[in-house]
Amino acid sequence: MSNIEKLIGIMAQLRDPQQGCPWDLEQSFETIVPHTLEEAYEVAETIETGEISELCGELGDLLFQVVFYARLAEEQSLFDFSQIVDGIVKKLVRRHPHVFGDEMIADAEAQTQAWESHKARERVDKSRDAGTLAGIANALPALTRAVKLQKRATQVGFDWPSITPVFDKVLEELDEVKQEVILEATCEQNKERIEEEVGDLLFACTNLARHAHVNPETALRHSNRKFEKRFSRMEAIATENSLVLNELGIEKWEQLWEQVKTEENSTKASTPKI
Repeated sequence: MSNIEKLIGIMAQLRDPQQGCPWDLEQSFETIVPHTLEEAYEVAETIETGEISELCGELGDLLFQVVFYARLAEEQSLFDFSQIVDGIVKKLVRRHPHVFGDEMIADAEAQTQAWESHKARERVDKSRDAGTLAGIANALPALTRAVKLQKRATQVGFDWPSITPVFDKVLEELDEVKQEVILEATCEQNKERIEEEVGDLLFACTNLARHAHVNPETALRHSNRKFEKRFSRMEAIATENSLVLNELGIEKWEQLWEQVKTEENSTKASTPKI
């Protein structure tokens, strides 16, 4: 018996109506989704933080999510794990004719374009009325979905020719946010307008990241970790100096922030290059 067969068997035991796990028996497609997302993000976190020794275990946790869905589907006579595998095998072969067929692909960029073309044909086959943006999941993180929407729109020529006008668009959207915030302060304008303009600004920033060949979701996660690290260090410095955090003014917080940044730069400068 292969390891994957053992895993499928364990999942069946966990869902056994008489002797299974009470928690696993209570789960459904809907209740498992948050756990799947969490496991996927833990895989990403492990890779981005360089903790590759933990990656095998995290991938196992993610694989278990697929097996869980397969078991739920099998119980409802929808499909089983072997059909999931069969489906992805056929899709990969179909979308890689340059590997499994006679088609020629020059480089990775050409392969990306070919992949998107295959997906577009598949969308048309599924629905003759599907538009260019059809099929992009609403449940995706907002930044990721924005990039997918923008990339899909480029397939019909809707895109800036270079990154330069994208800078201008970001500044334009930032100015519109500023105007709405000022208006709110003077006449109690509806918050929905500010939310709309902030959303436009974020969409423009996402477009800027795309043109700069940066994944905005990854970039923001890195910034989150950097902020978390710096803020924790500020708190530590404040505590070392017997300062009460809630009593610190903005100037003192700025001083602490700059002190932490200086420490980071000193550490980088003193780290030997290999």
